[in-house]
Amino acid sequence: MPSPGSYAVDGRDGRVGRVVGQQGPLVQLRAPGGGPAWTCPPHLLRTAPPSAVLVARLRERNWESRIP
Repeated sequence: MPSPGSYAVDGRDGRVGRVVGQQGPLVQLRAPGGGPAWTCPPHLLRTAPPSAVLVARLRERNWESRIP
């Protein structure tokens, strides 16, 4: 199980998300910058590569800068 706050790739469709928790046996992920959370079986998660983490963090920073 990836630790909360880390980034992971959903092996089913390649989406990158921040790990926000666990719902039963499934891992909950949220897209960078917000949006609805989705669940993924832990055996289908991969660690996000550094380039994907950089893009995700940049997306989150941009989103945060729009909030007054």
